[in-house]
Amino acid sequence: MGPKWSMALTCAVVIVTAGCGTATPPAASPLPLHQLGQLDLPGAAVRFDYMSLDTESGLLWVAHMGAGAVVEIDIRAHRVVRTIADLPDVHGVLAVPQRHRIYATATGHNRLATIDSDSGMILRTSPTGDYPDGLAYDSRRDAVWTTDQRAGTETVIDADTGTIRGTVPLGGEVGNVVYDADSDRMVVAVQGKADLAVIDPDTLTVTDRIPVPGCAGPHGQALDAADRLMFVGCEDNARVVTVDLTHHTVIEQNNVGRTPDVLVYDVSAHRLYVAAESGWVSLFDQRAGHTIALASDRLADGAHTVAVDPQTHHSFFPLPNGPDGGPVLLEFEPSA
Repeated sequence: MGPKWSMALTCAVVIVTAGCGTATPPAASPLPLHQLGQLDLPGAAVRFDYMSLDTESGLLWVAHMGAGAVVEIDIRAHRVVRTIADLPDVHGVLAVPQRHRIYATATGHNRLATIDSDSGMILRTSPTGDYPDGLAYDSRRDAVWTTDQRAGTETVIDADTGTIRGTVPLGGEVGNVVYDADSDRMVVAVQGKADLAVIDPDTLTVTDRIPVPGCAGPHGQALDAADRLMFVGCEDNARVVTVDLTHHTVIEQNNVGRTPDVLVYDVSAHRLYVAAESGWVSLFDQRAGHTIALASDRLADGAHTVAVDPQTHHSFFPLPNGPDGGPVLLEFEPSA
């Protein structure tokens, strides 16, 4: 049977007993999310990874990592548009709608793929360092940055031609990269040094290091540009820390589910979503510079990645195993 949209039968998010591990999750409290429905997804019941949403078109691009494919979904029409294959072990995916391009890290081949978003064709691939993971786009220089996790580097690639502009060594295994347009700097979570590296994208040099005490294994990041805050997920001790980018200090620490992975900040709602490898999802509100814990609970197996539509505030979670055993995309709206 092809992909279909199913309306949720209840307003409750299913609660599952937390998995074992050394990290202690926060006390469970019901997530203020009302499930609107689910969309059956194509492919095998294998792991998903990052997503990227084009808010204007309503197209959501999902890395179906275990299937080596990117799935294009129209979240407004509730349908799968196409599947783009031949992307082994795909991790990162990034929509750049003004260029009609999608960029994806084919981690299995240590390549960055450039995809035409109109046709779905893979136009070219470019070499990266070992184990390319997350992505960021520098709109001023038309450059795509790939986080080469195992190599401990950032590879900078021309968004037009796919040529390598340079490589930035960071001295340790790296997490995600974010482009901070206000400061015109790249910010990289460096797991191997427990800090955030600030990089000048013109000179491709590290201009500053921001220590993140209390954060073991900084990996995922989400930027609150207006308040000059970076939220950082700490893989090894189940925390999220709030970093003041102006004063280079950690101003808040909060417990989350074991092995936090993907962080998304809904700017207009001032709400942070933290999705963990353990299946826990934690929500926080950002108020007057404080990261206020709202709720935390185990959503489902595989719920380690999330996308949020800033226009509707709907959130999306792809799961390898839905109710019928196949992959699904869950959609929620805030209930509080």
